[in-house]
Amino acid sequence: MVTITEQDSIPHSSRQRAGIKEWAGLAVLALPTALLGLDVTILYLALPALAADLQPSSTQALWIMDAYGFMIAGFLITMGTLGDRIGRRRLLMIGAVAFGITSVIAAYSTSAAMLIAARALLGIAGATLMPSTLALISNMFGDVRQRALAIGVWATMFALGMALGPVVGGVLLERFWWGSAFLVAVPVVTVLLIASPILLPEYRASRSGPLDFTSVLLSLAAILPAVYGVKEIAKAGLEPISLLALGLGGVMAVAFVRRQKRLADPLLDMRLFGSRTFSAALIVLLVGLVGVSGVMLLVTQYLQLVAGLTPLAAGLWMGPPALMMVLAGIVAPLIARRIRPGYVVGAALTLSTLGYWLLATVEVNASGVGMAIAGFSLVYLGLGTIAALGTDLVVGAAPSEKAGSASAMSEMVQELGVALGVALLGSLATFVYRAQVSAMMAEGEIAQAADIVEESLWATVSAGVSLPEGVLLEAQQAFTAGLNVTATVGGIAILALAVVSIVSLRHVAAIGDEVQEHSAEKGESCSL
Repeated sequence: MVTITEQDSIPHSSRQRAGIKEWAGLAVLALPTALLGLDVTILYLALPALAADLQPSSTQALWIMDAYGFMIAGFLITMGTLGDRIGRRRLLMIGAVAFGITSVIAAYSTSAAMLIAARALLGIAGATLMPSTLALISNMFGDVRQRALAIGVWATMFALGMALGPVVGGVLLERFWWGSAFLVAVPVVTVLLIASPILLPEYRASRSGPLDFTSVLLSLAAILPAVYGVKEIAKAGLEPISLLALGLGGVMAVAFVRRQKRLADPLLDMRLFGSRTFSAALIVLLVGLVGVSGVMLLVTQYLQLVAGLTPLAAGLWMGPPALMMVLAGIVAPLIARRIRPGYVVGAALTLSTLGYWLLATVEVNASGVGMAIAGFSLVYLGLGTIAALGTDLVVGAAPSEKAGSASAMSEMVQELGVALGVALLGSLATFVYRAQVSAMMAEGEIAQAADIVEESLWATVSAGVSLPEGVLLEAQQAFTAGLNVTATVGGIAILALAVVSIVSLRHVAAIGDEVQEHSAEKGESCSL
């Protein structure tokens, strides 16, 4: 067994270039990375079939979608620190076993509550995989240019997994039941467990203090009540319990930050946020993924519930956006060798706003599918760009001895962005849908099916022929209105983010330039 300790103390110039074994190891690490991205989005197309079987409420449906991402975000920093202590490869393998077992449990869930619990456990298991993969890449690739390329492949694989989720889900649902979407993890985990001891080195930090469980509890106590509060406000407005939850989360967040500042070996070194590049790149990743994940859920539902496509056809229609994401992930770093990354990100996000505008104009007609796919392809152009460049900016802005913490933060905000997008924009779309339905109540025969129609569009579609004539079309129009409003809000946010990217990251030099303006900032703001 090869064990690496404190490799960051070795100068970059003296590290050996990676060989065939390291690149083969990268291929192994790409498997769980793609799987984690896949698991974020594979349920988007499975949701209607899942809803018809388990009959979740609209709130339960949202929890099924985003419990996974929230739990990953909550445990990422903890698991990254734990990997430093017990070994990153060991934690990767333990997490892989847990992920495989929990995926089987999720596949055979018999109730919405059971599936929500399984998704939460999947999130905890996933939190062991994400920091381990990126940290091991940093250990395996000592040469700066090789490591940059490897991190680019890592980021592209996660983005590719997210993009292919609907495609894989559609293919599986064409032949199998919705639980098959979870069983994809089993063969991936099997290959990972066989290949990891052969191709991956072990890494343990030799000078780390004990894991601070108080910090772990404070981090969870900050995130989970805040999440609950946001969901309850989206569902029922400003109720006392939701405000109390938000307040509790805020108090715990303050306590967490204060404790990290006092600890000699914190879970999260707050001094990292003194870097302008680090903070700005995190904001780009967070807000960018909020917009993408929110509209993705609605687009995939539009294709099935409004356009009437089968899961397979809907999944295949999501192919062009996936291709656009991969193309952006490959081309953006090449362009960033000549043009500053902030400008590249800003330009890509500006193009994305055109995609949001197209989604804001989609209607219930024959041209709706083409308009939705064209718009979402432009949205994914921006996602591919920030996925490829954002992680490199975050990790590169931190001192080498804090690369693990920086990696965990990058992954955490991406997962949190996906979950927040589903929760916030999904709730906005639900609010608009129900407002539209309420306005229709006094007209026609929709009042006879008010309870079904008000619940959700998938409940309306499931009721099918039992509904009065015309009710389904009105419900589809209400859903499309929700998509339009959500895309409008998302587009405004992404346009503002494009400006923030250009202004906040304009000091970062093009990749590979000998003069790296941000290195001076990194040394001054994050010096330890």
